Amino acid sequence: MLRRARGVWAAGGHSGAIVQRFFDGGYRAAGSEQTAPPRQGASIEVKNLSIAYRDRPALSNLTGQFAAGSLTAVVGPNGAGKSSLIKALAGILPPRTGEIRSTAAVGEHFAYLPQQSELDRDFPITVGELVALGGWRSFGAFRRPPDTLTVRVADAMAASGLDGFGARRIADLSAGEFQRALFARLLVQDAAVVLLDEPFTAVDERTTDDLLQLVRRWHREGRTVIAALHDFDQVREHFPTTLLLARSCIGWGDTAAVLTTDNLMRARKMLQERPESRELE
Repeated sequence: MLRRARGVWAAGGHSGAIVQRFFDGGYRAAGSEQTAPPRQGASIEVKNLSIAYRDRPALSNLTGQFAAGSLTAVVGPNGAGKSSLIKALAGILPPRTGEIRSTAAVGEHFAYLPQQSELDRDFPITVGELVALGGWRSFGAFRRPPDTLTVRVADAMAASGLDGFGARRIADLSAGEFQRALFARLLVQDAAVVLLDEPFTAVDERTTDDLLQLVRRWHREGRTVIAALHDFDQVREHFPTTLLLARSCIGWGDTAAVLTTDNLMRARKMLQERPESRELE
């Protein structure tokens, strides 16, 4: 599994991946990050990173850096390794080889948004409770949530377009409303790095526009945002940096320079030559 020590993830050791999967890093004592000023972004460096998903290679020999405060789209054909990379950065998938280093302090936990298909919409929880889980580190499993959390949850819900939705069950939400609730939870988390896996899939245009405003807000605040996406027009318009994958790096840098016809054709060709990769992501 994974081990994190001094900002380094590497193969081996014991992992809290079950907890991390639900975006919560465990309790941290009062007086730490919940009273700190807004997070500033952290850089993330990957070196010779290879990832396997369900015992099959998903990504090979990726080396590069997500700069602090950058806004990066991760794109590529189905099976290119986009989701696998996001999961590895979040600490959910262990590297097969190589390592991931971050300048984020221990208290500056990454905020991770999985694809909606990976979440249980039938779990009996309200929107307000779901959003409040973003502040888990400020109270833990057996402590009373701080009084300030109520205000933070209300502010996050208002910013996400869910004012007045606190008592509604998540099972009663539309796909767009549920995605707004998940973004509100990310706001409450107040993380230095925000990881998004296909955040605009299956939501309407208005919701997408509203959520993109939150992404731009994080970018203005200097946070590091990395999103796996499939809409190239959306990437060209809103994301200045792009990483193009086809189970290896095809291009990484300025979006206009990466999303060229030649690079996209090369990525598709590489995946077509590896039909087993279609089962990956």
